[in-house]
Parts: sequence; C-alpha cells; structure tokens
Amino acid sequence: MGLPVRSEIRPGARVQIVEKQNQRSGTLTEGVVARILTSSPTHPHGIKVMLEDGRVGRVKSLLTPATSASSACSK
Repeated sequence: MGLPVRSEIRPGARVQIVEKQNQRSGTLTEGVVARILTSSPTHPHGIKVMLEDGRVGRVKSLLTPATSASSACSK
C-alpha cells in the first residue's frame, strides 16, 4: 500500500500524519485536514497538510470513520 496522492486528500478528511519532529520515530498523529500544503500531485514522503488544530505533517494514511475508532496512533 502506497502513500495517498493529493487527489485522494480533501479538507475534512480524517488522516494520520507524521510531524517533522516525529519523522525518525515514525509516530503517527491523527486529525482532520484543514489545508493541503503540497501543490504537486505526489511526494515521496507524503503530501504535507495542516490539520484543524494547526499541526503540520505528511499524510501516511487516510482513515475511514470505522478505521479511526479502532486504529493505533503509533507506528
């Protein structure tokens, strides 16, 4: 399974991101997309987004409502 591309990510979507300070550990943060910051259709490390709470990171996975309730927040 590859990283989501820009066309799959929409404001309001629930996602898991890796913030800059967590890149080495791979710790995932869950949230709702407020803005898409990467303008290119793909990025080798994931599309950069800003979550509604202001955190910024690269999208590692999209979550469905059923997935987010049972998912773990660390890799």
